[in-house]
Amino acid sequence: MPTDEPRPIHPTEPQPRILPRDMAEMRDEWLQILARIPGDGLKGKGFPRNVLGSIMHNPATFGPFLDYWVTCKSKMGLTVREQELVILRMARLYGSDYVWKHHVPVATEFGVSCEEVAAVSEGAHERFASSREKALLLLTDELVEQRSVSPQTWAHHASPLPAGDVVDLIALVSQYTFFALMNNVLQVPVEDALADVPGLAELV
Repeated sequence: MPTDEPRPIHPTEPQPRILPRDMAEMRDEWLQILARIPGDGLKGKGFPRNVLGSIMHNPATFGPFLDYWVTCKSKMGLTVREQELVILRMARLYGSDYVWKHHVPVATEFGVSCEEVAAVSEGAHERFASSREKALLLLTDELVEQRSVSPQTWAHHASPLPAGDVVDLIALVSQYTFFALMNNVLQVPVEDALADVPGLAELV
């Protein structure tokens, strides 16, 4: 299974392909949903205004998606730390600097160390003491690389997990496939406020 292969890092173009909509267009009910996000990392300085502004080009689907995304963050069987490990791995696998820069601070807030961030980037899952976290990362790799999970990986890593956690992992990977593709395809720029967060290029 590939781990530390060089991967493209996005965005690479000087301008976004579609300009994000202005945050002044955010409806009160959407702001109330966003206020439910666990922790502080995606609020204030880390608020992902550019990708949210891009998704907001279809207001009819934006609100329901936002509610689903935020609800999952607090209702999944996976802890927030576990979610952040998976999200960082997704960012690395998809070469999404936007997702990476936004979620390194969130992961740190929920107990992921600098050494663990590096291990996720390198695909060095064996450095994690928790067998559960190793399993989630290995499953994430296969879900992205193989679009499925092999019988061997299922038997050793997925089958021992509660069924609800397997479903939640697949949902989380699907969500961040959406975010990563949104950022990569539309060349969504990382906000200036996150300029001090090391990007993927600094880890290659």
